[in-house]
Amino acid sequence: MAQRPTRLKRRRDFLRVAGKGKRAARPGLVLQALCAASDETRIGFTVTKKVGNAVVRNRAKRRLREAARLAIPALLAEGAMDPGWDLVLIGRDATGKRDFATLQGDLRGALRQAGVTR
Repeated sequence: MAQRPTRLKRRRDFLRVAGKGKRAARPGLVLQALCAASDETRIGFTVTKKVGNAVVRNRAKRRLREAARLAIPALLAEGAMDPGWDLVLIGRDATGKRDFATLQGDLRGALRQAGVTR
C-alpha cells in the first residue's frame, strides 16, 4: 500500500516549488510540482485572498484536500506516479463551485500535464 503524502507547511517549501517547479493550470486549480530529492511525496494547499472571503477560501482548500486525498495515494499505489514529488495545489475562483468529479479530473489532468504521472 502506498504511503499517505505528508503536508508542505513552511513558506520556504512553497516558494521553492513555485520557483523551480513545473506549473500546470486547469479551470479548477493550479498545480506546481517539483521532483524532490527524498523518496517522500509532500503536498501543500493554498488559496489567495483574491478568491473570496475566509469561508470561500476554506471551502476551496477542503475540496482540494479531499480531491488530493482520493487521487494521490491511488496513483502511487497503481504505479502511475513515482514517489518523491513536492506538490502545491492552488485554488481558483471555480474551485469551490466546480462539480467535484470535474475537479478530480482537473487534478489528474494537471498531474499529467506537469509530468508527475504517466
